[in-house]
Amino acid sequence: MRAAIFDAPFSIRMAEAPKPEPQAGEALVRVKAAGLCAGDLYIYTGKNPYVTYPRIGCHEIAGVVEAYGPSTNGPAIGTRVVVDPFIGCGHCYPCRVGKRNCCANLTIVGVHREGGFADFVTAPVGNLNVVPDGLTDFEAAFAEPVAIGVQGCRRGMVTTQDTILVLGAGPIGLAIVEVARAHGAKVYATDLSAERLSTAAELGAIPIASGAGLLERVLELSNGEGMPVVMEATGAAPAMEQTIDLVAAGGRIIILGLVKKGQGITFPGLDFTRKEVTILGSRASVDCFPEALELLASGKIHYPRIASSFALGEAPGVFQKLADNPMALHKAVFVSED
Repeated sequence: MRAAIFDAPFSIRMAEAPKPEPQAGEALVRVKAAGLCAGDLYIYTGKNPYVTYPRIGCHEIAGVVEAYGPSTNGPAIGTRVVVDPFIGCGHCYPCRVGKRNCCANLTIVGVHREGGFADFVTAPVGNLNVVPDGLTDFEAAFAEPVAIGVQGCRRGMVTTQDTILVLGAGPIGLAIVEVARAHGAKVYATDLSAERLSTAAELGAIPIASGAGLLERVLELSNGEGMPVVMEATGAAPAMEQTIDLVAAGGRIIILGLVKKGQGITFPGLDFTRKEVTILGSRASVDCFPEALELLASGKIHYPRIASSFALGEAPGVFQKLADNPMALHKAVFVSED
């Protein structure tokens, strides 16, 4: 089969690769659309701490069930599905309490095992989610990032009564904006990039310019209280540390961004008690794909409209372009040419 293979940092090539064979409990999926996310770009730039090379990346996968492994059943052959890429061991404490996204022995499709930048990919049957009628393969490939937004909003217990500030208007920040608005929340967004901030505004967020005056502007907009919910999606340590100043007393902070392994984050200790703030982490998603697909099918998520599609053979050039300028594209999806 054809595949885009990461050989090393800043090295990706199109090549022939062995077609994977599904094992017992697994399905073989013919890939129809494969989204490129920040994690894939980190593999390309050598910043992903979990990946080993060579590797076929991609964990945002929409396709069609092609076959099953021995003694395995699932959706009918030919069924359109998306793949939940997080595979838990089922035995560790996180898995036992329903948090397989935090599995102590976690396997991620496209990171620890071959992913969707190829003609075919294998995945456990339990990780398949049937695509609703009316969604294109291109749109269905957004289920994974939208699911991250769903998880973040669930962790933050977002309701119609909430006002939210989203830090970062990159791919995940935009997903959070849309999911939070679909939940009826009032959403503000901030980013250092004027272009990204404009995109967030197109998706319904109220833009706030980032930079030195951010805190003053937030306090002005909130009558000096701060935002009830602050959702961090930048992956920048200074932004994470500023959340404690931006959040209202009694409010919630949800950290979705990733910093480098070993990077410390400092909060003023007094504010934990003075503000009685709740600080939550949110990692990928768990059991969020059904809601993500429902939101996409309902037309409440407009994110796919600002994305760009490419043939898989264009992957090396697209990765180089994004490495040179991460804001060159809002989102890239590689779509099957057949």
